[in-house]
Amino acid sequence: MTERLSPGDPAPEFSLPTDSGDTLTLKDLRGRKVVLYAYPAAMTPGCTTQACDFRDSLGSLQAAGYEVVGISPDTPAKLAKFRERDAITFPLVSDQDKSVLTAYGAYGEKQLYGKTVTGVIRSTFVIDEDGTVQKALYNVKATGHVAKLRRDLGID
Repeated sequence: MTERLSPGDPAPEFSLPTDSGDTLTLKDLRGRKVVLYAYPAAMTPGCTTQACDFRDSLGSLQAAGYEVVGISPDTPAKLAKFRERDAITFPLVSDQDKSVLTAYGAYGEKQLYGKTVTGVIRSTFVIDEDGTVQKALYNVKATGHVAKLRRDLGID
């Protein structure tokens, strides 16, 4: 069983390639609040819905001091196509070996259509300015999750 994070845990550090060819580290984001969300696969219907919801909410999230980062096992090239196709306006990072997803408890056994499979567990992590997990939400829904997260964070 994959170890899950809880509020108060230090967020696991990462240094990953982005959709734009850069490298993004959690340390780069220190001093800002971060919403890191894990999704299974770019350009699939549910993941597209979720990414577009974050894109459409980015202004209000940033106004409240949050940076949004999406993480998946997709290659940087596929992430770049996803960003371009759907006008994604926040960084997407590639965790091809799934080590960061595993460290966050977002990769492991899950239920898919009544079967137990191993894969990315759709999850969202809210990390404070010091790198501490404030919220660790697992098995979130692709649709409606961003609106619920905004309500939970008190963001209109």
